[in-house]
Amino acid sequence: MDMLLNPLDRRHRLRCDIPVVPGAFPLVGHLPAIVCDLPRLLRRAERTLGSYFWLDFGPVGHQMTCMDPDAFALLRHKDVSSALIEEIAPELLGGTLVAQDGRAHRQARDAIKAAFLPKGLTEAGIGDLFAPVIRARVQAWRDRGDVTILRETGDLTLKLIFSLMGIPAQDLPGWHRKYRQLLQLIVAPRIDLPGLPLRRGRAARDWIDAQLRQFVREARAQAARTGLINDMVSAFDRSDDTLSDNVLVANIRLLLLGGHETTASTMAWMVIELARQPGLWDALVEEAQRVGTVPARPADLAQCPVAEALFRETLRVHPPTTLLLRRALHELQLGKRRIPAGTHLCIPLLHFSTSALLHEAPDQFRLARWLQRAEPIRPVDTLQFGTGPHVCIGYHLAWLELVQFGIALALTMHKAGVRPRLLSSVEKGRRYYPTAHPSMTTRIRFS
Repeated sequence: MDMLLNPLDRRHRLRCDIPVVPGAFPLVGHLPAIVCDLPRLLRRAERTLGSYFWLDFGPVGHQMTCMDPDAFALLRHKDVSSALIEEIAPELLGGTLVAQDGRAHRQARDAIKAAFLPKGLTEAGIGDLFAPVIRARVQAWRDRGDVTILRETGDLTLKLIFSLMGIPAQDLPGWHRKYRQLLQLIVAPRIDLPGLPLRRGRAARDWIDAQLRQFVREARAQAARTGLINDMVSAFDRSDDTLSDNVLVANIRLLLLGGHETTASTMAWMVIELARQPGLWDALVEEAQRVGTVPARPADLAQCPVAEALFRETLRVHPPTTLLLRRALHELQLGKRRIPAGTHLCIPLLHFSTSALLHEAPDQFRLARWLQRAEPIRPVDTLQFGTGPHVCIGYHLAWLELVQFGIALALTMHKAGVRPRLLSSVEKGRRYYPTAHPSMTTRIRFS
């Protein structure tokens, strides 16, 4: 940790009577520690400074970080805005649901949400579309025997998203290339010159948006067809609010972004935990054999409590989104603290996911906390999908996709008499921000 903090910055400073974490570097602030070792950074700051402190996110600026459960109230507060997200990543997230509040958010969400509810997913046949793609990929892993797991789950989730859009197989390489260039906008320096990441990322975004507009036109011309994109367009056109197609295109692009990195990370961690704990694998295999096939509808997921518990516990212990950023529109009272208007706020989901105040034995990976619970799922249990008005519209889609993956993996590998085994460290090279994932080099053997 000490190597990730600036040894020349050790002075005690306050901003708005709240301490600033020492160790920031010029230009990049605390980003090296945030990216590479966020858990230890948060624990050290809480131990030495208390529950409220400032972190320096370099180009993004200082964020007032709250480690107290009172922070949950911020996610529902009418005077806390998500517009800061658009300012941080305007090229990627401008005009999307995650960066909007109030009426604009409700209009866009209401215009497309029906396609993502269990009924919409069932009518569009999404489970039937995903199942053979997932089975084919895990069968390829079985045949190869040894895989770099995050790379493989990343390719799988991208193929699943592309299948939602009806992209022909021969066009997939071009989409893969453009998508990788699009992701450069997350970290691209704000220098717009030929050949640099910002210029390439913008060109890729414009290319993708042009293709999505063509999908929208085709969906309107063939209204009788089914599928998630067709259903989104149909629901959008039936909306009571008049919205431009720019809103629809931006949020279809959000589906492409949001459904890839986070889902790929969760899939990879599911396999890693199954490799770490043979008892988890045995329980999943037993359930998969009882069910006998990959579930195809949201209604079928009730038959797979172990796979669902695996998905939920993986998200809790290994949240792919570790921090949420917001802005206070007006002065707020948070616990005993007065938060001035305009303050940038950081809500550490990673901390709350493993907090002893919210979870029994939080450091243990335990399916029993889901299998034996009698109460309904709480907002704190679905933090990774947002809370308040910003609950992730893709919640049911991810639920279906990840349970399908767990069952398909167990059926395929058990039939061949193999199980996942961890070959390398998941910690060296692990990342926590802007999205979290295990090491890119972590390898799994099926033997």
